[in-house]
Amino acid sequence: MNEVEDARLGVLGAGVMGTGIAVVAIGHGIPVVLVDVSEDKLADARHRVDLQLRHARLMGSVPAKGAGPRPAELTTTTDPAAVAGATAVVEAVVEDAEIKAKVLGETSQLLRAGTPLISNTSGIPIGELGRFTARPDELVGVHFMNPAYLITMVEVIRGDLTSDETMTAVTGLLARMGRRGIVVRDAPGFVTSRLLHPMINEAARIVAAGVTSAESVDDLMRGCLGHPTGPLRTADLIGLDNLVDALRALWERTGDASFQPCELLLEKVAMGHLGRKSGKGFYDYEKVLS
Repeated sequence: MNEVEDARLGVLGAGVMGTGIAVVAIGHGIPVVLVDVSEDKLADARHRVDLQLRHARLMGSVPAKGAGPRPAELTTTTDPAAVAGATAVVEAVVEDAEIKAKVLGETSQLLRAGTPLISNTSGIPIGELGRFTARPDELVGVHFMNPAYLITMVEVIRGDLTSDETMTAVTGLLARMGRRGIVVRDAPGFVTSRLLHPMINEAARIVAAGVTSAESVDDLMRGCLGHPTGPLRTADLIGLDNLVDALRALWERTGDASFQPCELLLEKVAMGHLGRKSGKGFYDYEKVLS
């Protein structure tokens, strides 16, 4: 990507993270091609992007109308080849190493040399994923936090093979999107997930053991330790299915038992209680979402 001003972003995956990243880009004047597997998912994504863009403007995380670049165009499609002309592509599919490797590998074959390929993984090493791409020097991790359209800091993961040119292009793109990147070295879980996920897992174990309620855990963590929302409300925001996938990925790669998903998390996922996106997790959101 030679000119950040002429950026065009491809986003693979129209779920919670993909739509949030799309909002950040179009809100800062960067056109987006958003790809997913069905028109139904894309129709829902377009609706969520409209809502989130309005919210982001109100919260000041993207420019208000008339205060910055005009919102750019959002194009949605089921054809992955539509990202071939992008100046950078973000992969935001599920936290499953095999699926990510397949998507990244196939996408890397579509892109021109010199096009950064970005994985929004929360913990799978970039070096591991890079083995499946055509040009591992052009792969970098950018861990956007949820909600991506509100949180302005991101974790940038440089793989051992990631080139200086790729880092320069991606940090420039993030700056254009109003995001501050903190660069870390490649490792399972990086920094944020390595610290946050076992804390959430232990909080769920405390609730399962009957020590106290989810509300009390979060109240204590907020009031005594300064956590902004509490670990279990954070878990509901992440999505309990996403959290379990990320914990398993960390457990497999580190052997650390603190990453083994606890039974309460597994039970909630099996029941479809995935957090805010399903209307129920550790908390009930049905009234909020209705």
